[in-house]
Amino acid sequence: MAAPVEPGRRASAAGGSTPGTPGAPGPAQPEGGEPRTRARMPDNGVPAARSGGRHGGPGGRPDGHPVDDDSTTGRPLKKVGPQNRGRAGQAEAERLRYVGAATRRIARGLDLDEIVLGLCRSTVPAFADAILVYLRDPLPVGDERPSGPLVLRLRRTDRVPDDTEQPVEGLLMPVVPSTEGQYGAAAEVVNVALDGPLAEVLRGVRPVFSDSPQASAALLELVGGCPDAGSDTLDLPTGRRAILAPLRGRRRVIGATVLLRRPERAAFDPDDLLVAAQLATHTALGVDKAVLYDREASIADSLQREMLPDSLPEPTGVRLASRYLPAAESARVGGDWYDAIPLPGSRVALVVGDVMGHSMTSAAIMGQLRTTVQTLAGLDLSPQEVLYHLDEQAQRLGQDRMATCIYAVYDPIAHRVTIANAGHPPPVLLHADGLAEVLRVPPGAPIGVGGVPFEAVELPAPAGATLLLYTDGLVESRARDVWGGIEMLRERLHTASAVMCPPPLEPLCDEVLEIVGPGDRDDDIALLAARFDGIAPRDVAYWFLEPRAQTAGRARRLVRQALSRWDLEPLTEATELLVSEVVTNAVRYAERPITLRLLRTDVLRCEVGDDAPTLPRMRHAQPQDEGGRGLYLVNRMAQRWGATRLSAGKVVWFEMGIPGGSHP
Repeated sequence: MAAPVEPGRRASAAGGSTPGTPGAPGPAQPEGGEPRTRARMPDNGVPAARSGGRHGGPGGRPDGHPVDDDSTTGRPLKKVGPQNRGRAGQAEAERLRYVGAATRRIARGLDLDEIVLGLCRSTVPAFADAILVYLRDPLPVGDERPSGPLVLRLRRTDRVPDDTEQPVEGLLMPVVPSTEGQYGAAAEVVNVALDGPLAEVLRGVRPVFSDSPQASAALLELVGGCPDAGSDTLDLPTGRRAILAPLRGRRRVIGATVLLRRPERAAFDPDDLLVAAQLATHTALGVDKAVLYDREASIADSLQREMLPDSLPEPTGVRLASRYLPAAESARVGGDWYDAIPLPGSRVALVVGDVMGHSMTSAAIMGQLRTTVQTLAGLDLSPQEVLYHLDEQAQRLGQDRMATCIYAVYDPIAHRVTIANAGHPPPVLLHADGLAEVLRVPPGAPIGVGGVPFEAVELPAPAGATLLLYTDGLVESRARDVWGGIEMLRERLHTASAVMCPPPLEPLCDEVLEIVGPGDRDDDIALLAARFDGIAPRDVAYWFLEPRAQTAGRARRLVRQALSRWDLEPLTEATELLVSEVVTNAVRYAERPITLRLLRTDVLRCEVGDDAPTLPRMRHAQPQDEGGRGLYLVNRMAQRWGATRLSAGKVVWFEMGIPGGSHP
């Protein structure tokens, strides 16, 4: 409870009695009734300076004149009147607004050039007259430790042009202003000495002025390019007209920036060091982010390239072209894929698929499904069976593994194409006369639904026609639905054929992609185009042979007659020998009639099929062995050879080069 006040006494000027002496009178009052202000004691025990500074001691000079500078810093004392407080608050608010706008501009960048350019444009000329940005070369990524010496490379230099120059947006020149305001060349590459002044400054966290000897030597080492550079080599700004700010990432120094002002402009003050520290911190974090993003984008690009075919095969009787476009630069990995797989009998499987989503998971699922399709195609299954087993595999991968796929097999000898669809947009066939037709293929259910049968249709594939398989990113967008996009595709193909019929395959693919406007691409696009050339019946010879001991001799006679009819007598002797060896192996294991087929295209291809599933393997026969040399001869004398397992047996084939490289 407060102590009572005796009657007739008033409370002291402090608002009560002196602590510890209840009822004691207050301090003596000077004449005029004004209370005397006590000197407040700061934490260090030294009395604070009197505001008037009219007396000697810490608050004033012995001669009675007021002090005009701080004995500690040498700076003029700031008057703390209401007007000065308002100006100081306004300047502080402007500085905060500038730092906020500059850091937002720096943070907007995604790649390294955008980050550095954002720093330069935020700094010049609002904060400095010139800026030099040095970054470590090479830049470390993530948590990896940099290896080798510290090397800084000038990444960008921006400055305010002289009056005689025209302002250039984003000027890139290695220049630095001198004390006279002129510009000299700065170092492009700096090898930082571990025991030098620059390394010492970079080990720090805060920016420094260049007026101290160590900071000046560090700045000269950075801008001059070598630790022993003298002042006569490069004339640097004097006073507080240069700030050297280290750029520190999450755990390491990634570079340095130099901020410079001309002589006619006010020098930097200590508050500017705080601004430079903020700019350097946000720039370093942005560079770290950009480097990580570039690494992830590079990994994504490599993953996408590895999962898509490097090059398309060149099967007999068909020409192929393809295109792949990601949805955007920020989503380079998707689930779209395409493939062309050679099959026995000069056939080729054409595949286009689309896994739902745009992520690394979608790309991984796409890679698994593509590998599964290649394996199933190697078993020579029908298109509907391929989709059936692909659906089973998608269900094994987990729930919600949804994809669409279209699988087509083209037979150049029969001039037919067999197509099965799993929820994919229908293919478009461009005929040789310029008519574009949307093929009627049962749509089917997407891969991963399970329990739904797939149907296949066999359609004519005339010579000169072009089959286009694509994903929905080509025809569907926010501006149109799938069928509207398919109609646009059909009209674009018809227009392209009006100029040249049939149009060249590669330009046709580029023409097709133009139906997607710059802002319409919301999804990945995969496109596979196949131009059907076919193989004419006159270039095919086909026989069924019973597996008997005399079959090899009969096969030689048939081959000799076919080569004579095709005017390929120079190939007769070698081809007879190789056919005899392959047919002899087939007769040894076959139980049903074997097949012998010759195809004349740009090469002479021989195919021998039987019902034995075991694939032959080449082996090295010993001198005393009576057999085992057949495939060795095929390997030495043929251009190419191989063996492919069929659903019922296998096919062994080899190719011989035709003199002149083609046939009439």
